[in-house]
Amino acid sequence: MLTLHRFHGGLHLDAHKEDSSLAPLATAPVPPRLIFPLQQRGGQNAQSVVRIGDHVRKGQVIARGDGPMNPPIHASSSGIVSAIEPHPLPHPSGLADLAIVIDTDGEDLALEAEAHPDYHRLAPDELRRIIFEAGIVGLGGAAFPTAVKTDPGHRAIDTLILNGAECEPYITCDDSLLRHFPREVLEGARILMQVLGVERCLLGIEDDMPEAIRALREIRQTGDYSSIDIVVVPALYPSGGEKQLIHLLTGREVPARGIPADAGVVCQNVGTAAAVFRAVVRGEPLIERIVTVTGKGIRNPGNWLARIGTPIADLVRYSGGYSGAAERLILGGPMMGISLPSDALPLVKAANCVLVTGRGETTGPKQALPCIRCGACAEVCPINLLPQQLYWYSRADNLRRAEEYQLADCIECGCCDYVCPSHIPLVQYFRAAKSELVAKQRERAKADRARERFEARQARKEREKQERAEAAQRKKAALAKPDASEIQDAIARAKARKRPPGSTPVADVAASESTPPQEPLHN
Repeated sequence: MLTLHRFHGGLHLDAHKEDSSLAPLATAPVPPRLIFPLQQRGGQNAQSVVRIGDHVRKGQVIARGDGPMNPPIHASSSGIVSAIEPHPLPHPSGLADLAIVIDTDGEDLALEAEAHPDYHRLAPDELRRIIFEAGIVGLGGAAFPTAVKTDPGHRAIDTLILNGAECEPYITCDDSLLRHFPREVLEGARILMQVLGVERCLLGIEDDMPEAIRALREIRQTGDYSSIDIVVVPALYPSGGEKQLIHLLTGREVPARGIPADAGVVCQNVGTAAAVFRAVVRGEPLIERIVTVTGKGIRNPGNWLARIGTPIADLVRYSGGYSGAAERLILGGPMMGISLPSDALPLVKAANCVLVTGRGETTGPKQALPCIRCGACAEVCPINLLPQQLYWYSRADNLRRAEEYQLADCIECGCCDYVCPSHIPLVQYFRAAKSELVAKQRERAKADRARERFEARQARKEREKQERAEAAQRKKAALAKPDASEIQDAIARAKARKRPPGSTPVADVAASESTPPQEPLHN
């Protein structure tokens, strides 16, 4: 049996999962309108490859990026491109950016799929190409391109970890996926293992998901899945954090500012594994996902298999609409989710939950009081940071000291906020300080590049100056010490210029006078 390794801190939270997990998985209808923001992970924008008025099919690429960090976007149903216009993003600011709008035609016509049921014969690079072209990103929330994550470069990888530890309250989309599609997850794990060239996979799942555990174990016994271990972990927030789960299952520590591959591990969400299976074996791009719609503000909480681009308002309508207690709309869970200003925003690839809280259901903003230095925040921090010190340095804008206290390693899980008796919004301070730190690092990098360009220009000018000086020196030396042949050539050219046109050179006349005439020959 695998030995688990406890990570520091963490919280036991009220799960509130039964409301959505007890309802059967439902397939959401195709909405009348689909919306696809062109801005993807990290603020990178894809470029539309369709025009207004075009008829598109399900699975057709409608936008492409300019590199591996920007996978293509696909139409999730057939219809007419009715607009390419600014639309609010799924972000608390409500800022707008370009989006492709498709009015669906009710036909749901699909492109012909390029399936590879014999994927065992494909090389890793070809599998990565298929994964990229299918637009697959991490479905656990980070939306990092899967094709990039499965290419660790020179790093030696020996373990694939599938993250089924759905630790945040209310969210049950992974639980639903594992209960209804366990074979797709395990087959997706085998494909990812082939891409990575590893022979071990650990699937971590929390102990409060008994039906999902049973479904996985039953499927594991029916196929060649002996290299995949189903590992049950305690339901402790944030055990589903990437670094926490890696430590929990392997005892390895991901280095500060490092990535899991630095510890010999690649970690993928179980939903990502299922999407990889569908893309490779069935030729289906990432156009739908399971999303939880829950909270006291929803009449009929549950999980929906919904098309990417579906407006959140439609998902709420499919779930019976808002209850009279609806108070706050959150994309994600109560700990790490973001408040949304409107339900007109669309479902994106990384969206795993739509939470509509009721009055008093979650802790809202409260009046912050002075820090009493109780240390509770440090006790629960899963990264083993010192949030109290980070708070003081962030508040004082002392970014250098905050950086020394590993501000960049904060995963913004909200554990410190949750236990703070003074209700200080610690994560907000850390998030703001991290943004400012990143901005300053970019400024420094920009200044470094400018300095490098200046130094290169100065070096080039100095080199050209030296080359000109050396050329002048060679010319001066040549003039000071001409060789005999150059002198003779110069004299000959001078004499040639002084002769009248048509005259015979004196040397030729003298030669002809000294030569006696030739006698004729007689036989």
